[in-house]
Parts: sequence; C-alpha cells; structure tokens
Amino acid sequence: MLNEKEKLNEIIKLGYEITGVQDLDILIEHILSCARRFSGADAGSVYIVEGGKLKFLCNQNETLQKKLPPGKKLIYSTFTVPINNDTISGYVANNGELLNIDDVYAIPERAPYRFGRKYDELSNYKTTSMLTVPLKSNRGTVVGVLQLINARNAKGDIIPFSRDDEPFIIYFANTAAVAIERAQMTRALLLRMISMAELRDPRETGPHVNRVASYAVEIYENWAKRCGCVEDQITQNRDVLRMAAMLHDVGKVAISDIILKKPARLDADEYEIMKQHTFLGARLFAEKFSTFDEAAFLVALNHHERWDGTGYPGHVNPMTGNVIPGYEGKNGKARSKRGEEIPPFGRVVAIADVYDALASRRAYKEAWNDDQVLQTMRSEAGKHFDPEMLEAFFDSLDVIKSIGSRYPESE
Repeated sequence: MLNEKEKLNEIIKLGYEITGVQDLDILIEHILSCARRFSGADAGSVYIVEGGKLKFLCNQNETLQKKLPPGKKLIYSTFTVPINNDTISGYVANNGELLNIDDVYAIPERAPYRFGRKYDELSNYKTTSMLTVPLKSNRGTVVGVLQLINARNAKGDIIPFSRDDEPFIIYFANTAAVAIERAQMTRALLLRMISMAELRDPRETGPHVNRVASYAVEIYENWAKRCGCVEDQITQNRDVLRMAAMLHDVGKVAISDIILKKPARLDADEYEIMKQHTFLGARLFAEKFSTFDEAAFLVALNHHERWDGTGYPGHVNPMTGNVIPGYEGKNGKARSKRGEEIPPFGRVVAIADVYDALASRRAYKEAWNDDQVLQTMRSEAGKHFDPEMLEAFFDSLDVIKSIGSRYPESE
C-alpha cells in the first residue's frame, strides 16, 4: 500500500509518461492504461467531447482480454452519448463532477443518472464499482471523460475505488486533458495538410488516411512482437508511425492536376511524374527535428517500394530526385529497393494502403468483396509485400476490420 507521498510521486510519473505521447489515438490508450494501473481498475473507457456529444474512443478490459487467444485484442465499436444527466458519463461531462459509485446496480432511485446494463449483458461481464472523472483543460472546459471500472485488491477481489485516491486521479485527469488538447491540435494540423492534398486528389480523405494509419499501427505492433522487439520501443514507434502514415501521400500536392485528375489511365511519362510524389513528400521532412519527422520521411519515400524490387522511387536522393551513385539500374534509372532494404515503416504502410484501396469504394471503382481483397493480398506475399508482415496483417484482421467501421468514408 502506497503512502500519500508515494502516490503523488507515482501520479506525477504517470503524468510525465502521457505528455510524451503525440498521436491522439495512442495517447487515449495510454491515458487509460496509466489510470487503470494507478487505481487497480480491471477495465475502463475514455470518451472525448466531439460535436456536442461524448464519443466513445477506447475500451480496455483485463477480464475479457484474458479470455482471448494470445496476441488478440478486444473488438469494440464507437458510439456517442448525449451530454446530459441521464447516463453516468453524460452526467460527469455535463456537470464537471467526479462520480465514485461503489455498486452501479445499487444506484439510488433519486439519482438523476442510470447505469446502462446493455454492455454487461452483451459481454457477459459484471460491472460493480465505477469511478468516472471529467477530463478538464486548464480553462475548466471538459474535453472528455475517463471511466474506470471494478477496482481490485491484491487478492483480485472487486472493491470500491478509494476515496483517498480521488484527488490524485483528478490531478492525473487534468494533466491528461491538457495532453489531449495538444494531441487534438496536432491531429488537426495533420488533417489540414491532408485537406490540401484532398483538394488536389479526392482520394486523399481524412477517413482514408485515418484508416491507413490505424491499420499500419496494428500490423506493425503484431509484427514487432513476433520479432521480439522491446515493448517500450514498440510503444514509441506506434506513436510516430500513426502520425507519419497519415501523411504517406502528402507529396501529391506537388503533382499537376492534369495528372492527378486525369479520368483515363496515365501514360508512361505521366506515370513517371506521378511517382515523384514519394520523394517530394519525403522532402517536406528532410530536416529531421524529431522522431516524427524521421518516420514521416521514411513512410513518404518508401510506401510504394515492393518486396520483390519492382517498386519506386528506388535509391534516389529525395532532395534532387537523382539516382544515388552506385545504385543505377540497367536502364540508368534508380534501382528499386527490395526486401529489407525497404524500412519497416515503408513496408507496413504499403500493406495498409493497398488493403484500404481494395476494400474501399472510389470514384473509379466499387469496393471489392472481402474474399477478393484477401485473396489478392495473400497472392502478393513475397512480391508486393513482406511475407512476415503480411502474416501479421492476417493475424490482426479482426481488429483491422473493426477499424474500418470507425472511419467510414461518409464522415
């Protein structure tokens, strides 16, 4: 049992952990993990205020996770909750007050809020104790809600959340809210860059890049664990990869509309110009001030390389577009990268991008059916795709499909 000073040191340490995370989705996961670790919560959720409602963004449940095969993740759908007094999360967001409930099935009739039992019934999980905390910014604005479920003692028994821990959780929640606002600003800047690309190429939409980025993170994490990568390194890479993958095609802003919007197939010369979007995009991040710049550079430059060495742009100097001396191919052009010459971030975004292109409707095509998509992806093992990464893709397919439903093109 920690004393007050130890608890304060722990909560400050956890606050420091989350301030180092830049991507919004990865940050939300980390906030929930840290809060559960401190409070001993078996489960929890995070909601973010969006469009005047609470949007359910993240869910963790240790009891249900243990029932899954090793390496598998819980699948959940996003939904919205009105910000009013009817629900527990809505009440907390509406009033900016913490609620610490010992037993949600014993909420007094006089209470304005109610516990929705639907999730428990669907998942065969019993919620008992619940600590729900507003995520308040420095201005006092509620930006979301942190909900912790079923505190457990050292024996694993479900107990109420400690009243003594409430000030520490509130402090952490306020730190988390500031981090969320910062990550939301970063996400908004990335989406503005993508909006510029969308003005040039209607295929580069916000939902598309969010899907590709989320797919890439899931595939990378599965692959990295198979390779025995250190957990801290995986966590750091997930953060920068998700943001970098959103900008994989940002170089298209430099390509002429005549080519980008041509209604017919590109001829050979036009296709050569189109290929330039890879190193033109990388050029934007050539001055590497952060790990994000490095990741964005690698993704933009390499996401069209192919495992068998038939991709592009190959071994070129991104600043000039010229062949790097010693890497000339038989035709005098840059030799394509092959196999592990292609950085992992480029290989994983290639899989995510192609999958989304096949599975999504476009102006020039309908979405392929699931069997067609998966058969095509499988057939490209060792050709377009790194075979081991492709296995990680198939192993993550249930999560990947759920991600697709979170970012529909109609948004």
